[in-house]
Amino acid sequence: MKLLVTGGAGFIGSHFIKYMLKNHKNYKIVNLDLLTYAGNLETLKDIENDENYSFMQGDIADEKLINDLFEAERFDIVINFAAESHVDRSLTNPGLFLKTNVLGTQILLDAARRHKISRYHQVSTDEVYGDLPLDKLDLFFSESTPLNPSSPYAASKAAADMLVSAYYRTYQMPVTISRCSNNYGSYQFPEKFIPLTIIHALSNRPIPIYGNGLNVRDWLYVEDHCSAIDRILHRGKPGEVYNVGGHNEKSNIELAMFILNELGKEESLLSYRQDRLGHDLRYAIDSCKIQKNVGWMPRCPFECGLRKTIKWYVENETWWKNVLLRDDPNR
Repeated sequence: MKLLVTGGAGFIGSHFIKYMLKNHKNYKIVNLDLLTYAGNLETLKDIENDENYSFMQGDIADEKLINDLFEAERFDIVINFAAESHVDRSLTNPGLFLKTNVLGTQILLDAARRHKISRYHQVSTDEVYGDLPLDKLDLFFSESTPLNPSSPYAASKAAADMLVSAYYRTYQMPVTISRCSNNYGSYQFPEKFIPLTIIHALSNRPIPIYGNGLNVRDWLYVEDHCSAIDRILHRGKPGEVYNVGGHNEKSNIELAMFILNELGKEESLLSYRQDRLGHDLRYAIDSCKIQKNVGWMPRCPFECGLRKTIKWYVENETWWKNVLLRDDPNR
């Protein structure tokens, strides 16, 4: 079995590749990644010589490259992690998000259809649903919740999801889609909330908090997410969407305070900022479908996963300092 994993040098994609190599010894994996600011081959250093793994630098929006790659490798399965994914960056450069997240998905789908792959899986996000009110805690996103994205990033992911669904209906392509809640874990790019908070606390720098900090997210340990995608690939029904949640709803301020307490830092490091444009209030995932139909449940308790994550950033200062220097040489 040969897999194409796009965006495999990113946070979730790199964890997924390692997970699959560990759990499926007979699978061969090709990692295609453009190596933008969020892609980092250092994350994959421990498997770079694995006989079942190979890397190729390239853009999923490069039609010739994609067609040549599919012709040469004859993939069985495609898992598309490749995406521009940071909301703040989408507010200043929406066009880049449309190019990668929408056009890139269409090019991958066309190549996968021509080569009759056995499964195309699209990794999406709960942000395609928009948000939920803070005062109605009995409301959750289900797979039938209408798409109502708030940011250019979320809109580009919603458009990609609709393309994938259309290819199933029009061409009967064997596709699946997963929409996950916020991931956390080791090797996450430092601009994301949890690593940013940890790194700023370690460096005694102000920790930016948008608005009043009461916005709520559902947090999912990255290895649990990888196991969910593995289950969907092998047990999921073509044409279906599966929500993947961690059942860990936390406000931003609650999360930041936990990290400060774990590191023995003062609350005075919190720095409240003007709220983000179109800032979603609450995300909450209903994972009943994937639990019932695919047999998946998250295993890592939130406090345990977060403590492991904090410990990793404490012990791997060289990794995140190198990432920060590469992203901004003037640091």
